[in-house]
Amino acid sequence: MAAKRVHGDYPSSTDLSTVKRHKDLDFPEDTTTALRGRRRRRDQPPQPSYNAPNTSPRTTSAKLPSSCRKSPRHAPFGSSPERVVAYFAQALQARVISTYLSGACSHLSESPIPSQKIFAALQTFNSLSPLIKFSHFTANQAIFQALDGEDSVHIIDLDVMQGLQWPGLFHILASRPRKLRSIRITGFGPSSDVLASTGRRLADFAASLSLPFEFRPIVGKIGNVTDPSRLGRRPGEAVVVHWMQHRLYDVTGNGIDALEIVRRLRPNLITMVEQELSYDDGGGGCFLGRFVEALHYYSALFDALGDGLGEESGERFTVEQIVLATEIRNIVGGKRRGVMRWKEELSRVGFRPVSLRGNPATQAGLLLGMLPWNGYTLVEENGTLRLGWKDLSLLTASAWQSQPSD
Repeated sequence: MAAKRVHGDYPSSTDLSTVKRHKDLDFPEDTTTALRGRRRRRDQPPQPSYNAPNTSPRTTSAKLPSSCRKSPRHAPFGSSPERVVAYFAQALQARVISTYLSGACSHLSESPIPSQKIFAALQTFNSLSPLIKFSHFTANQAIFQALDGEDSVHIIDLDVMQGLQWPGLFHILASRPRKLRSIRITGFGPSSDVLASTGRRLADFAASLSLPFEFRPIVGKIGNVTDPSRLGRRPGEAVVVHWMQHRLYDVTGNGIDALEIVRRLRPNLITMVEQELSYDDGGGGCFLGRFVEALHYYSALFDALGDGLGEESGERFTVEQIVLATEIRNIVGGKRRGVMRWKEELSRVGFRPVSLRGNPATQAGLLLGMLPWNGYTLVEENGTLRLGWKDLSLLTASAWQSQPSD
């Protein structure tokens, strides 16, 4: 089936000259409510809000300090192409050191970035780009449709982070005529402290909407779960598995084991948002293929960020240094071969794709139209939704269901 452009180069429906730049906008996670035209009257009480901890680095709210600008080796500046080249050069250097000099120069290897610092940078990224909003919103739309008629829901989030996705879903579920008897989230993550904080905030938000809510944190990865019963599925409960892919750290663990656990769960729906990057050493099985593909991909991301922010923006620096540079290092320096392609493997073990055309595609187009960014494109292809920058695909959202048993 040929790809269908849903919308492209999304200008706002209003005159952008009268709208603040995106870094000044307070765009709520509950985009579904806004898209349905529900505007709060002045005499109505304010809607509950969900605020993750404000742990962003101080540089995100102003220009970078001069001490950072004087250290080009650790803080690339200049145009978007110059920044991309600098980060890829750093990643190549790290690859050489780890490959040939790891024993003699182990002190030169970089320490892992703390998870709280990564999550804070992702919050900043969410305010500068529609990528995370698109991921959350599209998955929530698919989940909402799949839960029609269900009154007990169990969401298994393979990488819950700070839970920013779920308040939007809570809002639309709370607005249904048929009220939920229970909604549970099992959240995987690398940090017990972050998971505990996320659970408390989600519980408080659900209580503000009178939703019966439970949160179960699991420190670790889905691939390390040996028994699906550990996830606590209950009779009559609709199960949803969600994963927003990234290259910041390993989320699933052993891919084969993770796939088997998901298969044995037989969820009502799987929602995935994947980066448009190869999972191994490129189409020809070589490092060069992976490197060139990643260079094109991150050049587009840097170009998109630079389109609305100055060269000395602290917010831009935070996202590039913590989020994008970490992913570049993991791709260029990694030696992962044979990593599974999830869409192909889901089909192989008995899942079928669920089309996101129709309402999810329409709503995603409206979402991007409301945001003050130009240059992004949205394409529907074979039931998936692809978000791109100037026609280079960046993210693909898809949904899957279990095949009926024979």
